[in-house]
Amino acid sequence: MHLVDVCAFYTPHGGGVKTYAEQKLRIGPDLGARITVLAPGDEHAVIDFGPGAQLITIPSPRLAVDKNYWYFADQPALQAALDRLRPDLVECSSPWRSPSWVANWRPDVAKALFLHADPLSAYAYRWCDPLLPRAATDRLFAPYWQHIRALSARYDSVICASRDLAGRMQAGGVANIRCEPMGVDEGVFSPANRDPALRAKLLADLGLPESAGLLIGVGRLAGEKRWPMVIKAVRRAAKDRPLGLILLGGGRKEAEVRAAIGTDPHIKLLDPVRDRPRFAAILASSDALVHGCEAETFGLAAAEARASGVPVVVPDRGGAAEQADGGAGVTYKSADPEALAQTIRALAEQGFPRSHTGEVQTMRGHFEQLFGHYRERIAAH
Repeated sequence: MHLVDVCAFYTPHGGGVKTYAEQKLRIGPDLGARITVLAPGDEHAVIDFGPGAQLITIPSPRLAVDKNYWYFADQPALQAALDRLRPDLVECSSPWRSPSWVANWRPDVAKALFLHADPLSAYAYRWCDPLLPRAATDRLFAPYWQHIRALSARYDSVICASRDLAGRMQAGGVANIRCEPMGVDEGVFSPANRDPALRAKLLADLGLPESAGLLIGVGRLAGEKRWPMVIKAVRRAAKDRPLGLILLGGGRKEAEVRAAIGTDPHIKLLDPVRDRPRFAAILASSDALVHGCEAETFGLAAAEARASGVPVVVPDRGGAAEQADGGAGVTYKSADPEALAQTIRALAEQGFPRSHTGEVQTMRGHFEQLFGHYRERIAAH
């Protein structure tokens, strides 16, 4: 099977889509698949990830709102690249323009639309929920619903990585929905990575003793992640007991996040940790992961925390909420800093109970299931 991923959200600067695409490039050939990722970039480039795995960039303009990202702007160039690659199945990871161009290319080739983004939750609901009921917001954004419904009818499968997103898409009339939860890096995350000495150092860097609670937040510094809300909630919860927070992330909202932190010595923003074993050790050595984003399509950081035995504090909406299932964490009312503060307090009073099972699906398991489904779709064509 030759799978071509038309990956509009890929950027070498990081993020969940980059992590996912590169995991696919590493794992896919082991599962009998040839993987090509087609991404927009400054220039044409071919990057080999090993036998049967390539990343190819097509010259494209950068996004005006975030120069770390590009967008496909040339339909003939994209379709010509597909002609040269001759895929058995094309996967698209954007709900915008490029999947329409792919849908227009060779109807005899199997196609899947992977919803790595949820614009309704990230933007429409985030902006309108304080003012309007969801039904009114859906009517206001009816053109998007019409667009995604029309797209889904032209694709063999629309892949969602969480029950929450799959359910909302189905309720909105989107066709061919299939839920395929993602997973974590195999052999990287484990409760055994907990290091008391590392925990003590992280707390000392925050000016706190070992008896304090150590919270961690992981993710892009973007509006939908609600980091200022998380910071406010942690500060409120810390009035009752000593708590520290480290945030690992980068992005265009850095100034806003730094302003929310201010001069608080017990909250620090640090660069993302690219060294996976070190990141896994930092995560496992924390007492809880706090998350503010109700627009997650899966919630990778929360899944990695769960695999590390670390309790998760996540919104009650979105993909991250599912990582609290089975006692692995707690949920709070989305977008409510006081509800988050109260939830953190309650978890701290319990001593941040940990799970020592680390039971989370791996990415290999995810790709085994997903590729099995893709082979069925190819056979159907």
